[in-house]
Amino acid sequence: MAFEITSDLHRDLMPIAWMIGRWEGSGKGTYPGTEDFDFGQQVDFAHNGGNYLHYLSQTFETDADGKAVRPLTMETGFWRPQPDGTLEVVMSHPEGYTEIWYGKINGAQIELSTDAVVRTATAEDYAAGQRLYGNVEGEMLWTLDKAANGLPLQSNLWARLVRA
Repeated sequence: MAFEITSDLHRDLMPIAWMIGRWEGSGKGTYPGTEDFDFGQQVDFAHNGGNYLHYLSQTFETDADGKAVRPLTMETGFWRPQPDGTLEVVMSHPEGYTEIWYGKINGAQIELSTDAVVRTATAEDYAAGQRLYGNVEGEMLWTLDKAANGLPLQSNLWARLVRA
């Protein structure tokens, strides 16, 4: 599905304009100490004319037909591309942590790494992450590697989303 760049889009957002809109699809998760799992996902990137995108991701457990049966988690934040091709992202999670990510925009590929993870007293022991987003033939593919519970950085989540 094609997307349109609106006239009120801030010029700093042009490198990530392809992300704007709603994306839906499915993914997989794995991590030591947990069972592998499948999930459904809806991601929304929106703008209001400012030099940032608002981001909202919702994941859910699915039945055999791929229909949502129960919510899993959410994350929300702001994506702030910089004129030099770098990207700053702030994300918050209901599990009790907030992350600051820095990265680089390289065409339709975005690489991010955490600079800081701040956790509440009851949050999981989560220390660091790396993310990769890409526009591959009009679909959004993304991966998350994480370091948590004393384990080194390793593969955790990945998904394929299509524009809704």
